[in-house]
Amino acid sequence: MSALFDHLSAAFEAGHRREVTDLLDDGHFARTEQATPAAVLIAVTDRPEPGVILTQRPRDMRDHPGQVAFPGGKIDAGEDATAAALREAEEELSLPREAVRVIGTSDLYRTGTGFAVTPVLGVVPPDLDLIPSPSEVEAWFEVPLALLLDSESWTSNEVFWRGAMRRYLEMDYEGFRIWGVTAAIIANLAKRMPLTELNAHFRSA
Repeated sequence: MSALFDHLSAAFEAGHRREVTDLLDDGHFARTEQATPAAVLIAVTDRPEPGVILTQRPRDMRDHPGQVAFPGGKIDAGEDATAAALREAEEELSLPREAVRVIGTSDLYRTGTGFAVTPVLGVVPPDLDLIPSPSEVEAWFEVPLALLLDSESWTSNEVFWRGAMRRYLEMDYEGFRIWGVTAAIIANLAKRMPLTELNAHFRSA
């Protein structure tokens, strides 16, 4: 078993045993009470400085055009969140589902556009031969995990949206703007797995 998988699993389990009360959620902005179930894969690359695989959606997509996202999408009938996240990653990036070592599912995030998104954390081998599907992915890139989990990396902003002020986080990484749903899911994961605690797991190895 890889050391990264072991350390992430330990931090993930510890973080989800404790209560966290200030998780981000945009469900109160949604115009429908019936949210569409969806799932995303937080794929962490197993390398000395682990990264997270992100995609940029095509600018002509109906939902969240041009935005940076995790591989993922709607949960089909008969699927659970893990199965959906693995299927979507394979469809979007040709990321073999058997290459993902799943750690677990994290906190549900409700979007203002009516989705209930379950993040699925997993570890993947480095330097996979990923092939983006042109209809779903304009580009893909990898961001250092430590950078994403560091609260100092993010800028907090507010915008008036659907009758109320909405707070959101954003980061510019090599020309890619990471914000919105993706940033909120990362922020929630960071509250479960603070960078200081994750580093402590690695130092104790």
